[in-house]
Amino acid sequence: QVVSLVIPTQLQRVTHQAVHRLFHTRSCLFMVLHVALQAAVFGEYTWEVFVYCWELQFHLLLLLLPYLLLAGNLGCFLLCSRANPGTVTKSNAASLVKVYAYDGVLFQRGLVCPTCSVEKPARSKHCSVCRTCVHRFDHHCVWVNNCIGASNAGVFLLYLLSLTATAGALAAVTAAFLIHVLLLSDIMHGTYLDAQGQEHPVEIPFLVQHLFLTFPRIVFMLGFVILLTLVLGGYCSFSLYLALTNQTTNEWYKSRRFGGSPHLPSQPQDRPLIYKNIYSKGIWRNLKEIFNPPTVLERKKK
Repeated sequence: QVVSLVIPTQLQRVTHQAVHRLFHTRSCLFMVLHVALQAAVFGEYTWEVFVYCWELQFHLLLLLLPYLLLAGNLGCFLLCSRANPGTVTKSNAASLVKVYAYDGVLFQRGLVCPTCSVEKPARSKHCSVCRTCVHRFDHHCVWVNNCIGASNAGVFLLYLLSLTATAGALAAVTAAFLIHVLLLSDIMHGTYLDAQGQEHPVEIPFLVQHLFLTFPRIVFMLGFVILLTLVLGGYCSFSLYLALTNQTTNEWYKSRRFGGSPHLPSQPQDRPLIYKNIYSKGIWRNLKEIFNPPTVLERKKK
């Protein structure tokens, strides 16, 4: 019985280590998967959708739009993955401490990172994956294999927007092609016989089945791209909300669960801590800060 209890425990430990290495590592696995998915989708788009649409005399600019968005997305992807996110080092820690004020709730003055042995600037966090502290830390993104911080947050936002736009453009062109095919075939005004021999007007499930049997790879690609567009659209909306309110993912997450945090020594035990975002300066200034992070000199001028 003891042996039977030890085996599940070891299996659980091995599974936990495998999952941790998969999702919290500096390997290029997700970058390769990212490029492979884009190559597969654009391969199908070029091989079938583009050719069919060209024969149906679709406008050339409409057909080239996904490629133009892809070029911009790949550029943002390379910049985001290769950029220094804003590493905090012993040489720049003293100056970075002066960039943002400490709010006294999420970020407290005088804390030293036990791993990097440097004073932690406000809005910074130690990334266990990159093994370094990152200024204005947002999160570690496995898809670009890099941290998102003060120096590449703007490029990452452009990367998300261009990726969503690319998926949306692919879905729009592909859907337009399939609808055009249905209109040309005039099948939408027809009827069909069921298994009992009864006649029914053509409905959406029948049209989807007909298209899937006629263009299986195109319909499968369209379903995947639509799902991707919805997921990316939701994430883009969240990222835009954070940018417009001058928050990071790390700060948003910490502020949501702050109700159970301990009191600061300087505050009475009977007064609950209330988190307030002190970094928001208005929509336009918040957006400007994302693409042009403030320096010590800029803060002194204010």
